[in-house]
Amino acid sequence: MLADLDGVVYTGPQVIDGAIDALDQLAREGKSLAYVTNNASRSPEDVATHLRELGAPATTEQVFGSALAGAVLLAGEVATGAKVLVVGSQFLADSVRAQGLVVVPTSDDRPDAVIQGFSPALCWKDLAEAAYAIAAGATWVATNVDMTLPQERGFAPGNGALVAAVAAATGKSPLVAGKPEAALFETAARHSGVDRPLVVGDRLDTDILGGNRAGMSTVLVLTGVDSVQTALGARSDERPNYLIRSLGELYEEYPAITADDGAYSCGAAVARVSGSTVRISGHEDDLNSWRAACAAWWAAHPDKTQDAAPEIVFTTAG
Repeated sequence: MLADLDGVVYTGPQVIDGAIDALDQLAREGKSLAYVTNNASRSPEDVATHLRELGAPATTEQVFGSALAGAVLLAGEVATGAKVLVVGSQFLADSVRAQGLVVVPTSDDRPDAVIQGFSPALCWKDLAEAAYAIAAGATWVATNVDMTLPQERGFAPGNGALVAAVAAATGKSPLVAGKPEAALFETAARHSGVDRPLVVGDRLDTDILGGNRAGMSTVLVLTGVDSVQTALGARSDERPNYLIRSLGELYEEYPAITADDGAYSCGAAVARVSGSTVRISGHEDDLNSWRAACAAWWAAHPDKTQDAAPEIVFTTAG
């Protein structure tokens, strides 16, 4: 299994109910487990230590992050010894140096490239320096473009929001290393020695899209950014294979979804599509209702390229 972290295993400093038990069961059964995260502010050692402090099974070798992916991508774009302005964490800077590149502190050093990753210590001055260098022609790599970062108090701006600020100032777009690109998932699967990995995440636009691009089965958990409503209206390439409430349901038997003359059934719930409306016979708080609704709507719109949620009508009170 390839698991995201924020919104899947924990939210801010709080572990999500049932997550540790599910991860422990994977370890007991000898199943491969890797953590695939777009967080570029911490090293794999720090992430593994944090996971162990929460009670989760984790080694440094099981953690795959976007900082290393970004540094590797950047090294393929510029010559060895090129000057790089790093907008992000110390670990990101160390990853860049490990690729044979030279880290410089400001745009006055005329960097050949800019790499941008999240750090809670970033400020306006850092984004301004990045904008100056990019506008002057520097190659631009973003470790990831997650727009939000789940925290205990809610959703805070993620690296994607900061990347968007620099893009607005420069009129340019970066190369992106982490999710939703397939490479990070493929690397994690290869190092984990698995042929048919299961990707578990809370975001359609990074975890699910990236897993789908890598040709892997995908599971959306509802403990982070996305919901059953956003899943229902998702673009074709962001649709998960499975919907579960949390990682704690990983070992529960997944209900079958059947189709009969336009009616899609899951458990006791039945959904049909009529124009731009999905009519659901079932309870709104029953996840099977939404599983049936997704199956019906997605079958009716197999090639949708834009997010567009249908009208939802429940014929049995929720």
